[in-house]
Amino acid sequence: MRRAEIRTTHGDADAAERIAAAIRPDNTDEMSTRTEGDAVVTDLERETTGGLHATVDDYVVNLRVAAQLSDRQTSHDT
Repeated sequence: MRRAEIRTTHGDADAAERIAAAIRPDNTDEMSTRTEGDAVVTDLERETTGGLHATVDDYVVNLRVAAQLSDRQTSHDT
């Protein structure tokens, strides 16, 4: 079994929670995502190195998009 842990920091716990919530729906049974303070931590397992590599690549893309969207300020007209 091949394993990886990806840990990224996002400035504060609220941002980390938003980002983790955005990426959790894409987790497979072999993945788990949690927050630790301002960090998002995802553990991954795959049978093969190639499978782990592909999963990490996909995860990093999803994480980057979630982080970029989390950083955007939104405004609502009332």
